[in-house]
Amino acid sequence: MAKITRERAERIAKAHACENCGEFSYKKVVVKPAVASHREALQVAWQATKICGVCGAEEEIGIDSDGEIVYVS
Repeated sequence: MAKITRERAERIAKAHACENCGEFSYKKVVVKPAVASHREALQVAWQATKICGVCGAEEEIGIDSDGEIVYVS
């Protein structure tokens, strides 16, 4: 079970700059519980999908139950 809430995971995702342009402005941020394969293999509790409001890049971020970012793709 995740130690951090969905709201906390969303704040963590929004605080991470876009990998493409470095901006913190997002059109859309969606945070969902991680799929089973990611929970087991990567120890990820939450997955956030973000669309940058400046360059339009789409990113996925994996956040573990302690609030650390595990991966960005």
